[in-house]
Amino acid sequence: MNNRRFARTAGWLALPCLVAAGLLAWYVTREPATPFAQAPATATFEPALVSRGEYVARLSDCVACHSLSGKAPFAGGLEMATPLGAIHATNITPDKTTGIGSYSLADFDRAVRHGVAPGGRRLYPAMPYPSYVKLSDDDVKALYAFFMQGVQPANQANIPSDIPWPLNMRWPIALWNGVFAPTATYAAKPNQDALWNRGAYIVQGPGHCGSCHTPRGLAFNEKALDESGTPFLAGALLDGWYAPSLRQDPNTGLGRWDEAQIVQFLKTGRNAHAVVYGSMTEAFNNSTQFMQDDDLAAIARYLKSLPGDPQRDGTPWQYQAAATNPDAPGAHTYATRCASCHGLDGKGQPDWMPPLAGATSALAKESASAINITLNGSQRVVAAGVPDAYRMPAFREQLTDQQIAEVLSYVRGTWGNNGGAVDVKAVGKLRGHTDPASSSPIILHMR
Repeated sequence: MNNRRFARTAGWLALPCLVAAGLLAWYVTREPATPFAQAPATATFEPALVSRGEYVARLSDCVACHSLSGKAPFAGGLEMATPLGAIHATNITPDKTTGIGSYSLADFDRAVRHGVAPGGRRLYPAMPYPSYVKLSDDDVKALYAFFMQGVQPANQANIPSDIPWPLNMRWPIALWNGVFAPTATYAAKPNQDALWNRGAYIVQGPGHCGSCHTPRGLAFNEKALDESGTPFLAGALLDGWYAPSLRQDPNTGLGRWDEAQIVQFLKTGRNAHAVVYGSMTEAFNNSTQFMQDDDLAAIARYLKSLPGDPQRDGTPWQYQAAATNPDAPGAHTYATRCASCHGLDGKGQPDWMPPLAGATSALAKESASAINITLNGSQRVVAAGVPDAYRMPAFREQLTDQQIAEVLSYVRGTWGNNGGAVDVKAVGKLRGHTDPASSSPIILHMR
């Protein structure tokens, strides 16, 4: 009797478990919907569409991850560190063997906007499809035309990730997507004008600015994907750099920048407040400087509409003249190593030598950017095809961890700066996990 009762109970329990397993299998293997499912295969595209796609590729900064210096454009290979292990960007040239040459428009759309490659293989969200999903249908078609017809095929095999099993299983990414990844394209806000909406579209979608500038949660998700969430673009630590707030925070963000200065920074790589450095150098060299002026104005309009957080940012910075004390820790190093460019008064020589007085890196509590650029220097900034002659040098071979900690603590506590002291252990940690910046930046010359 007991055995029969157990068998009936087990049978009733097995049924919902089988149903749940079937639903899970369907959910993680299903192909995302695409408006291009019935699109005919096209061998050639109008030149205007290819040219438009080239511009969308610039907006999307595809080269930043999918190209390496000295290699074919878009052939992949870039190593990206993740908490689980390293992954490598893939070949997205139209090579039919190692690239995406066999992709249909529907395949391309599913990969770009939903992170699903042909065959149902889930892409790691290092590919910013949670942002690219906001791309319009027209921009996706143009981007596809460019990659199929405007990029030279390169037969370069993809490098497998070194994430160990079982963490390398990709089907759980479908569950992650269900919780954290949006599924709709950008919808214009009717209460905002066309310029604001264009800026929101670029920042949230192709520009995927939040991938670096928005803090992430425990599941490595961006905490907000648009202006409806206060963490959106509020600053984040990523790959040894602190990507600052792009909101109207007066100290750690863009509160002291006007729209014209934002446009100037994105167009020329510099303004009275700052010069591009770190990961932003690559974004400038291959993306923002090529954007149309009206698009840059739209980005500036949108960013200036994002309120700051006074509770986080504190009292707005004001310049304070420094009392002369050559015996203060770090003061001598600053005078002999830094002042010739940045000035004894910390004001720099705008727009070429950036000020350290009031610099975001000297006001943010996170010191990674200040340490990283002091250790490793800056990449070459190439504006309008002309390399910058004023490159920040690397001091990792010239200064000890203690000297770097002292000089940065001096900078972060002088001229009204209040970022706080730098721990010598933090310098040592970044010294061991970072490399000097290359003097040969990746510059993609398109058609």
